[in-house]
Amino acid sequence: MTSATDPSTALTPFPDHTELPESDGTFVKNWQEHPQSILLTDSITPVLKQLHPEGQYCIGQDLGIYWRLTDPPERGAEAPDWFYVGNVPPLLDGQTRRSYVLWREFIAPLIALEFVSGDGSEERDKTPWQGKFWIYEQVIHPAYYGIYEVKKASVEVYKLIGGQYQLLATNERGHYPITPLGVELGLWHGVYQNAQLPWLRWWDLQGNLLLTGSERAEQESQRAEQESQRAEQESQRAEQERQRADRLIAQLRSLGVEPEA
Repeated sequence: MTSATDPSTALTPFPDHTELPESDGTFVKNWQEHPQSILLTDSITPVLKQLHPEGQYCIGQDLGIYWRLTDPPERGAEAPDWFYVGNVPPLLDGQTRRSYVLWREFIAPLIALEFVSGDGSEERDKTPWQGKFWIYEQVIHPAYYGIYEVKKASVEVYKLIGGQYQLLATNERGHYPITPLGVELGLWHGVYQNAQLPWLRWWDLQGNLLLTGSERAEQESQRAEQESQRAEQESQRAEQERQRADRLIAQLRSLGVEPEA
């Protein structure tokens, strides 16, 4: 006789993203987490639109990834601070995702990022069936797993090789290449949303920083201003040349020479 507590029977049929809790009710531990997630999403969106012209991809920011049926359901989910899954619809039946349910979609995230608020032990915990590191490595299987510690100005990126995470080495720019996306991940020391911090950011494979929408707009504004200044300088040079020509003509006429001749 099957036990009433057996999750394979007691919790069937399998729930979907609308039936599972979207939050465990806790507060965000670090005010910087939300700006950091927005920065990552905003700057990589043009790249993802090129990779997925039909818009078939999903980005999660503190979105639960359900990997196991439990009671309560939240115990069977991990919520990376930021993750990306390709080749899945952004909406489900016209609804915004409330969670990402592995047993209904099967496709693992390509990359999952955790922003450390404590000492980093939680993000590196390899305890079977409990630790974040173990769950990502053995169950959820994102090809890349990043641990970002703003307090230490550091980031580690692991790649899933042969079923286990191997710590990657940085390239000559101090970045981690995320080859399937054609980007690099690293730290950028600058001001974003009025905060000077070592922010986690993307670069292309040539080492060019991927800009946010506001940064692109500012760059275009500066470029337009430079073009306007160049046009004004050209206009001033043309006027100076015209005045110089007028003076020369006047001098020639004073000598009895008609310039047209």
